[in-house]
Amino acid sequence: MIKLTGLSKKYGKTLVVNDASALFPLGEVTSVIGPNGAGKSTLLSMACRLTESDAGEILIGNKLLAEWDSRELARQLAVLRQSNSINMRFTVRELVSFGRFPHSQGRLNDEDQRIINEAIGHLGITEIQHRYIDELSGGQRQMAFIAMVVAQDTDYVFLDEPLNNLDIKHSVEIMQILRQLAHKMNKAVVIVIHDINFASCYSDHIVAMKKGEVVKAGTVQEVVCKEVMESIYEIPFYIQEIEGQRICLYYNS
Repeated sequence: MIKLTGLSKKYGKTLVVNDASALFPLGEVTSVIGPNGAGKSTLLSMACRLTESDAGEILIGNKLLAEWDSRELARQLAVLRQSNSINMRFTVRELVSFGRFPHSQGRLNDEDQRIINEAIGHLGITEIQHRYIDELSGGQRQMAFIAMVVAQDTDYVFLDEPLNNLDIKHSVEIMQILRQLAHKMNKAVVIVIHDINFASCYSDHIVAMKKGEVVKAGTVQEVVCKEVMESIYEIPFYIQEIEGQRICLYYNS
């Protein structure tokens, strides 16, 4: 489990995250939701040491984040950032192979190749594994980057806006895969996501943020309710249950 306690971050005079606390349990999908500027990506960046916090404590397992060796941390925590750009021309398989670097330091063995094959198969991109990344659609490219994260084979997986610019089909496929990673492979999957209905349908826990603060954290039933949603997004919400899933209907009247 990853435990965040009292995290704060300020850029200049702007307090981006203020005294935020959250839990990211193994075996579960946790979605971080909230409007633009809520501090979601900054919270995730602090939790994986991409951004230094000004205050607070981050525990991974029973050890403070600052105490983790960088190579050891890379074997425990994989991160997919919001913007993924590469300057060199790689095939899908070459990109996915980078996920093994914390384990192999570039010297791939048979076990590394097996894990790479499994990650490529798990994401359903076997047929395009020898194509170049710049030849792929946005959805295929995102699948390749997620396969790289899967190949890193860590207990904790952080993804910042993994559904950006994807159509419904690819969004559903990615969310299904992320849920399988959590439930079948016992990983803690944490995603920053704007689509609250995807968060509602595929998450075990939700952390709702607004203006740098965690407004509510808990199960889908505890967070996806009219009172909480309206307080966060400041528009009218109607919540309907369809086959056990909470679906948000919203508009500005």
